[in-house]
Amino acid sequence: MGQVVIFSAPSGSGKTTIVHRLLARYPQFEFSVSATSRAPRGTERDGVDYYFLTQEAFRKAVAEGRFVEWEEVYQGTCYGTLRSEVERIWDKGHIILFDVDVMGGINLKRIFGADACSIFIMPPSIEELRRRLEGRGTDTPEVIERRVAKAEFELTKAPEFDHTVINDRLDDAVEEVCTILDRFIARQS
Repeated sequence: MGQVVIFSAPSGSGKTTIVHRLLARYPQFEFSVSATSRAPRGTERDGVDYYFLTQEAFRKAVAEGRFVEWEEVYQGTCYGTLRSEVERIWDKGHIILFDVDVMGGINLKRIFGADACSIFIMPPSIEELRRRLEGRGTDTPEVIERRVAKAEFELTKAPEFDHTVINDRLDDAVEEVCTILDRFIARQS
């Protein structure tokens, strides 16, 4: 089994932005593309941002045991980690970088144990989280309210992660994460 780094956070916390910065900084990391049953948003591309599956195809993959873990994150919308994706990255000798929802992160940590470093990205406040979600301009007010309500629950799960990093200032959060990752990589070598 190889190493994995797991990032989870409420939607709008800045986790994906941090992950992109890390991928540019650590050549041994490779992003694990998750599968989802939702339709692409904006400029998202299949096989790059997600593997976009129909509900039927997603359920079939679950039944066939093709997922390491999966979760129905929102009613009717599932996300999961394909076994083939994990094997593809480890076959290259790379460290898997996961950008997953909070329950997925908890599940992945449970599965990979000491071979995983799990990091919870915390927004500075719920109000700031709401402002970020509104600033994206990708969701309706109803979807934003649902995401904020879910975030309040997800914040209670932060203690289940190895580390919690507050993303108040992006550059500071990235540096704190790099310090954590440098220790994890050195410990595993």
